[in-house]
Amino acid sequence: MKIGFVSLGCPKNLVDSEVMMGQLVADGHELTHQPGEADVIVVNTCSFIDPAKQESVDTILEMAEYKKTGKAQRLVVAGCLVERYREDIRKNLPEVDAVLGTNELAKITALCEGLEPKELAPEPYLYHDLTARIFTTPRHSAYIKIAEGCDHPCSFCIIPQFRGKFRSRRPESVVNEAKRMFASGVREINLIGQDTTCYGEDFGLKDGLADLLARLASIETDLPKWVRFLYAYPNKVTQKLLDTIAAHESLVKYIDMPLQHASAATLKRMKRGANADIFLKLIERIRATIPGVAIRTSMIVGFPGETEQEFEELCQFVQAAQFDRLGVFSYSDEETSKSFHLENKVDKRTIYNRRRTLMALQRRISRARNRKLIGQEFQILLEGPSKETELLWEARLSTQAPEIDGVCYINDFGNDDEALPRPGEMRRFRVTEAHDYDLVGALADSPEPRPLAQAPLAANPFPILASNSRSSAIPAR
Repeated sequence: MKIGFVSLGCPKNLVDSEVMMGQLVADGHELTHQPGEADVIVVNTCSFIDPAKQESVDTILEMAEYKKTGKAQRLVVAGCLVERYREDIRKNLPEVDAVLGTNELAKITALCEGLEPKELAPEPYLYHDLTARIFTTPRHSAYIKIAEGCDHPCSFCIIPQFRGKFRSRRPESVVNEAKRMFASGVREINLIGQDTTCYGEDFGLKDGLADLLARLASIETDLPKWVRFLYAYPNKVTQKLLDTIAAHESLVKYIDMPLQHASAATLKRMKRGANADIFLKLIERIRATIPGVAIRTSMIVGFPGETEQEFEELCQFVQAAQFDRLGVFSYSDEETSKSFHLENKVDKRTIYNRRRTLMALQRRISRARNRKLIGQEFQILLEGPSKETELLWEARLSTQAPEIDGVCYINDFGNDDEALPRPGEMRRFRVTEAHDYDLVGALADSPEPRPLAQAPLAANPFPILASNSRSSAIPAR
């Protein structure tokens, strides 16, 4: 059969889609990016916040139309929305032929084929290095999920309810997968999980992430590589972790550490603890240990009980911290979260205004920090021609994570035809202009030497109908 996929939500969800696609291909099926040609369409959903839920439902209904206008005979809905609303989907969306939860990925082939899947063992699902997988990211960049689930009690978060308890992959499994990726031409690996800084704790490891990063940094490659990890929990950022990042050139100097707020009172209601002073000392230690590090965080505005004074504390903290990257979530009152039962809800207009205020503050900080980069040169990873115009190319600094942060636009390629860029190449970039989030500049070196056995990297065929790893679960920059 020809099977089409729509993947919504975060990169962790995208990896789940890639695993399901790999299993289907291993079982003899074909993938298509033409929805009208698909015999089966799979929608891997997100339900983190209200806009994500609505997007998932809208996408399901949009794909259901191909059962009328195309060749589609079955529509399978997978992912987080199923974990939250399995029975509601079955009852209210008759267009859906089968549902698949986040711990049921092994059932995907049977459900696409219209068969009754075998009952799975009760253990939560976690893929490994031998699991079949089809990559949908550009060939030079990929994600590795090193852990699944979460044990933190954050009152606003519902992820543990449908992802389960925290569990790590074995270090050897992660290293083996990374070796194969680098050997195939991948230049950048992004390690992901609900909380990567807890990696290995379930094995009794004290500094599991630091040890894993050191092993990944030691993998020999023909050309330079980048390894970054995402989603650090602040009280899990150890000195050994920081020292490890500082010690290895291939470990990206980038810390993605969602703090969620700075007011001690708000953080207590969020069941997270800490306060602005503790965070500022941690940020100071990070910057002192890792020269040139970029720190990204995210904040939630409008959490139940957030007063004007608490919001002002947050703004003062952001001004003092001078984050390189900041995303802002508007609080979403999810009915299964603990915060749903808190009193003193903040009205939507106030939440909207607070979000705009905080983003305006960060925009000024980001613009000022970017302007200091004008005239400097940095290593970049070339992505390809810009989606806006073929006159520009897009690239990223090591401190710009894919699909999350700003990008670099190249408007000067030099006079030498040999210097023309290639996707997946790492080059030197001279900054000539700075905007709020993005940089503009010129290539400042010659092309990389290409390994004799390696052909030019091209984009993946993207056998996926649509992928949205940004709008559902990632706030504005």
